[in-house]
Amino acid sequence: MNAAQLLPVFVVGLAGSIHCVGMCGGIVTAMSTTTRSTVIPAHAEIHAEYPLRRSMGSRVRGNDVALVLAYNAGRISSYMLAGALAGGLASGARNMAALAGVQLGFYWLANLMLVVLGLYLMNAWRGLAVLEQGGRVLWQRAQPLIAPAMKTLMPADTAPKSYALGALWGWLPCGMVYSVLTTALLSGSAADGAALMLAFGLGTLPMLTGLGMLGARLQQVMQRRQVRLACGLLVLAFGVLGLARAAGGVTPEWMEMLCLTPHP
Repeated sequence: MNAAQLLPVFVVGLAGSIHCVGMCGGIVTAMSTTTRSTVIPAHAEIHAEYPLRRSMGSRVRGNDVALVLAYNAGRISSYMLAGALAGGLASGARNMAALAGVQLGFYWLANLMLVVLGLYLMNAWRGLAVLEQGGRVLWQRAQPLIAPAMKTLMPADTAPKSYALGALWGWLPCGMVYSVLTTALLSGSAADGAALMLAFGLGTLPMLTGLGMLGARLQQVMQRRQVRLACGLLVLAFGVLGLARAAGGVTPEWMEMLCLTPHP
């Protein structure tokens, strides 16, 4: 898998990261506001919105950058692990089945997921929320095991604790991650699946790093209708072009720069 094939995955992560404002915004902004006296109540449900949010007038401390980057390194590590699992498992299944039709079906599915993601980001259709809801059911069932680890790591006032917290948070149910993992199924190997999810994670990095530094100010900007519409349209365009390419209707080589999946 070359850099040209990873570029659209990076762009999808960059455009789709407005969704991260709600999913990871709370925990990332907490990196810049948490103190050693911060305590998570025993009865609190562990979810993305719980941690403290930066106020409009908060100042960035000297170690904020290190904590936020460590958190994001842990989160992206989890994405890479998921991508490696998806790529490796799908590769083995494809080698056993050797069915070209199955692979073509996954191409269609991967790009349809992008179309759905684009509509989701635009708030035009919330169908992807159904997948997230299914993931939340599993997440809630795992909470008795996860919650003690989360509480041990809060406040995330050191880089190792921030990294571990990010690694746990990387498994938070997220429709956008599911969409890109569908593409990881087509990567052909565990290494390519990990590389693909690394590119995606790096695309989300500017937004989540910015949330850690700017907090509420950036959140307000990213929730504007015009911003969500523009980002959603960009992701939607990737999906539509990928579907056209998978159908054989658009085949120029330069399209590889704009499609998540190469022509089968």
